[in-house]
Amino acid sequence: MEKKPHFVRRELLPRDVPSISLALLLAAVLLLNAFLYLYLNKFSSSLGRVETDSGLCPFGHFKFGAVKNCSPWLSCEAINREVRKLKCVGEGAVKKVFLSEWKEKKVVLSQLTNSELKEDFLHGLKMLKALQSKHVVRLLGYCEQQFTILTEYHPLGSLRGLNETLHIPKYKAMNTWHRRLMLAIDYVSVIRYLHSSPLGTLVMCDSNDLDKVLSQYLLTSDFHVLVNDLDALPLVNRSAGRLVKCGHRELRGEFVAPEQRWPYGEDVPFEDDLMPPYDEKTDIWKIPDVSNFFLGHVEGSDIVRLHLFDIHAACKKKDPAERPSAQEVLDTYRKVLTLLIREAAMPSTREML
Repeated sequence: MEKKPHFVRRELLPRDVPSISLALLLAAVLLLNAFLYLYLNKFSSSLGRVETDSGLCPFGHFKFGAVKNCSPWLSCEAINREVRKLKCVGEGAVKKVFLSEWKEKKVVLSQLTNSELKEDFLHGLKMLKALQSKHVVRLLGYCEQQFTILTEYHPLGSLRGLNETLHIPKYKAMNTWHRRLMLAIDYVSVIRYLHSSPLGTLVMCDSNDLDKVLSQYLLTSDFHVLVNDLDALPLVNRSAGRLVKCGHRELRGEFVAPEQRWPYGEDVPFEDDLMPPYDEKTDIWKIPDVSNFFLGHVEGSDIVRLHLFDIHAACKKKDPAERPSAQEVLDTYRKVLTLLIREAAMPSTREML
């Protein structure tokens, strides 16, 4: 008599468990990699927000707040009629700054205070008009006859107040090595933009000490960096043999680049005519000091500094020609951020950061 086949239910044996665990682990790794890829891809897109942003208006126009349409820059008449000063919020050597109101929106009105510096004021306006991008504070209008400039208001103010802002309960979640490194990337992005601007290679001359540098930039409400003050932005033109000098007085201290310091010793009195000019590599020299401020002393910031050590050492080369370009510094910063995000996603390095 022919035996019928028996269908025996196969119980899960102990030796099958490792293979199932391995499959689950592999699936988890694949899922993590997919998530990381999407995150880094989104981040890379945000890094290119300046060059690819389609929300920028044509020259001579601006878009404000949630308004979809672009409007022409406000004229003298419109500024006088529609803008109301609220209070003075700052004053420098060139201009006084007023928190103001336009159509129930907060704006910033800047006015010349020293007639002897009107050329600096008008140069800043020229730069502001020509360099409108996501790197630069938004111009809303101006009046050359009255030496007045109207720009967008950013309530978090200049970068000088960054650490204080990050200790406000509302922003404490932003006080991480990751967010601070992104701000440093924004800063280097601005330098890169100025060095390859539509006007040519521009040097950020209002940068003789850290406090002065920080005062030139704004922190936006969504934690990005904008350059705000463009009064001292001379042009380097190597093909025409044109270099620059940041002012007509002697510069001292380790913050300014070596080539910006008087080269003939203390026994020889400073003379502006004898001071050699220099190029945009002075901005590169200052990047490590500014980035060190950005990174602060939060958990993980020392790991970031370690990864940036080589590029920062290159920035501090005494010979300007041996320093990297702003683009090379920016590329390195982006690679370090990508690497550290990837490492932070792995259990073995999460505790280190």
